Amino acid sequence: MAAAYEAFEEELEQEAQERPFNYGYFKRMLKYLNPYKAQLGVVGAFVLLGTLANLLEPALIAVIIDQGVMNKDVPLIVGLIGALMVFRLIAWAAGYARIHRINIVSQGVLHDMRSELFTHIQKLSLRFYDNRPVGKIMSRVTSDIGAINELLNGGLTMIIAEGLSLIGIVVIMLAINWQLALACFAALPFFWLIFGSLRNKVETTWMNVRKSASNMNANLNESINGVRVTQAFNRQEHNITRFARINQWNRNANVRAIKLDNLIWPLFDLVGVMGTALLVYVGVVQLNAGLVTVGVITAFIQYLWRFWAPVSALSRVYSQVLSAMASAERVFEFLDTAPEVQDAPNAKPLPPVRGEVKFENVHFKYEATSKSALRGVNLHVQPGQTVAIVGPTGAGKTTIINLIMRFYDPTEGRVLIDGHDLREVTLASLRAQVSLVLQDPFIFSGTIRDNIRYGKLDATDGEIVAAARAVGLDAFVSRLKEGYDYEVEERGGRLSLGQRQLVSFARALLADPRILILDEATSSVDAQTERLIQQALRVLLKGRTAFVIAHRLSTVRDADLILVMRDGQIAEQGTHDELMALHGLYYRLVTAHKTTGADMAPLPSSGSQGASVPPFGAPPAQATASVN
Repeated sequence: MAAAYEAFEEELEQEAQERPFNYGYFKRMLKYLNPYKAQLGVVGAFVLLGTLANLLEPALIAVIIDQGVMNKDVPLIVGLIGALMVFRLIAWAAGYARIHRINIVSQGVLHDMRSELFTHIQKLSLRFYDNRPVGKIMSRVTSDIGAINELLNGGLTMIIAEGLSLIGIVVIMLAINWQLALACFAALPFFWLIFGSLRNKVETTWMNVRKSASNMNANLNESINGVRVTQAFNRQEHNITRFARINQWNRNANVRAIKLDNLIWPLFDLVGVMGTALLVYVGVVQLNAGLVTVGVITAFIQYLWRFWAPVSALSRVYSQVLSAMASAERVFEFLDTAPEVQDAPNAKPLPPVRGEVKFENVHFKYEATSKSALRGVNLHVQPGQTVAIVGPTGAGKTTIINLIMRFYDPTEGRVLIDGHDLREVTLASLRAQVSLVLQDPFIFSGTIRDNIRYGKLDATDGEIVAAARAVGLDAFVSRLKEGYDYEVEERGGRLSLGQRQLVSFARALLADPRILILDEATSSVDAQTERLIQQALRVLLKGRTAFVIAHRLSTVRDADLILVMRDGQIAEQGTHDELMALHGLYYRLVTAHKTTGADMAPLPSSGSQGASVPPFGAPPAQATASVN
């Protein structure tokens, strides 16, 4: 356990030391605003209107003091106070309209980015998902894009509004009295000194905040999905300890970020106080010399605080920019990942197939391992044949069906359907004629009708019922009050294992593929459900080329061709009778079944051909791989 924790800590440390964000991502992020230029133009108009109204207030106050108060001109004072109220009302209305418009823009950008990312990850090859936890992928689509939205929703308008305000204040102050203006700006070098010295630390801190949140989401997702296994093995404390370490890392990252913020802002306020003190000193000197009025000094004090307010605000929004850009880097990392398996430039649609499948000297190796999953596989399957694939775990059974579905491309050799190299046909046309039924069928949230229709989105209700009736599912559905509108909940939680299998069979039958790939379920079901599944299986396989990763001897015996896989190669192939006559691996497997009465006995692992085959569930150390 200690070693596992050390490995996990090392992974977190490596993530924390990754390079800081790339400023180029900020420019790329802004491109998502292009479709909303008209809306942004309206936002800009409201920003300009509100900024002008705010900037005129100190100037009016100076006039009130110098010409109204000093001359005791009450009508002028009342009129100018009324003008101040009008300017304040204009600034409020412009601010409200600005926020309303920018919300529309930011939600549009959020929608566009999330849609683009979801569409992209749907097209990525399986190897992408092999190397990334689901929680981290979800974090990109939710929290990382959410952080970008926070910047676009509030930060971007603040940058524009405060930037315009800053420019206007500088121009007005220089126009009124350039000496007083320079006195106000004299403290700026101290501000840039503080900002420059802490900038890199702030960048790294916010990057670590985003990464720690992603790791926490990934662990939480994994723990929830695996809660049955956790409780079955009584590993709650193990998971709690592991999550506590990740949660602590996330807490520490956030504490460091907040601590840094709390250090920076008082320093900036101190710089503002220094500027005010210098302004008052120079102002008093000029006032005594008769160079300025009390109203001008009052206006300058207000302008000075309005000057430091946007400077402080822009400094604060910088942390928001850092967080958003760290998230943008992580989002764009996914968007820049090209699908490993995609249509070739000259790919053509696969015409309607008869179902002939060939493997020509196929080799394949998964990225995460140095061992080849397939080595020199040659195979020729005639249209309409049912092929049963058996062999120990890691023998290459799943890899064969992955290559037929073109989830991966061979490292060497070719896979052909009706003489067409799969790399030369479009993925859509291939998968329209090949269907996959998983060992643990995935049922989406929604109704039974929705899940069956997934096999053919334009299917009529009559076609759905016909498919369900063909595989024996209709008898169960007809007893439900809601019928085909019965809500199955996430992953089919309201259905039994056998019912989920029948739904997946009906879904595959509705798709009407010419080639069917089935990973036969190993889980035990009651006798009646087992009979339904076997009857449905016969209906599903009839008239199609089928590849079945078989776990039941009855399925294997009825197959037209049996492949016995071992160490990435086809150790034996033929019919049941032909393989029994060989007295090889398959013979020993069937003999063990007859002896023990188990569904399927374990197949010997490589290097143990002469070992006896014990009953299922009690293999010797050298033969632990079961037929799955």
